[in-house]
Amino acid sequence: MPELRRSARALTRLWWPVALAVPLGAVAGAGYAVVSHPSYAANSYVVVVPQNPGEGSTAVNFAQAYGRLAGQPQVLAAAASETGRTVAAMAGLVSGTTSPDAPVIDITGTGRTPDSAVQAADAVAKSLISFANTSSKETGVKLVPLAAAAEPDAPTSPSAQLDTAVGGAAGLLIGALVMMTRRRPAEPGPVAEVPMPPRPRSGEPSGAEDAGNAGDTGDAKGAGDAGDAETVKGPQEAGSRR
Repeated sequence: MPELRRSARALTRLWWPVALAVPLGAVAGAGYAVVSHPSYAANSYVVVVPQNPGEGSTAVNFAQAYGRLAGQPQVLAAAASETGRTVAAMAGLVSGTTSPDAPVIDITGTGRTPDSAVQAADAVAKSLISFANTSSKETGVKLVPLAAAAEPDAPTSPSAQLDTAVGGAAGLLIGALVMMTRRRPAEPGPVAEVPMPPRPRSGEPSGAEDAGNAGDTGDAKGAGDAGDAETVKGPQEAGSRR
């Protein structure tokens, strides 16, 4: 039991940032889903028809080109005046996509209500058809409406499950970053410098020479003392012999 408690405490000290950040992030995502405004999406379809039979590839190429023009100001101007919005507002509400093997343009309109999403998609589809057909003689293709937009049954956003999952993932990332910051190794302290012995000046003997000189001086002194002792001892012995 004590070992289990120690292990639990160690895990708590280590993982508490993640354990705290993940629930908070999930709650924040769920709260955003509750307070944010719903958004609806509707799709209107336009098909590119070649004027000469057997030019299906040409129609596909023009469909991709006109799909890119669906969000441009020259197409959005007429749709903006019809819906009572500005060109900049329409640019943020409508987008066009195409297929690589079919001459169909999918125009998606968004709005806070199903009716506004349908209105935006159909207005841009109508404006794109009018813009493209003014030069149909030069291009050899013609745009015709394929299917009008239908009112969506449910909003595309917010999604409570998706926003909660995104909030939890963000909390996990933040908690992991906090853990990495707390577990950063300590920086090593300064290394103590060992003082070097001073170099001898020019003309001065080194330590080895001083030791040799000291040894020589000691030997010479010992020899001198021995000579003096013999000199003193000589007269004493001479007196005793007498």
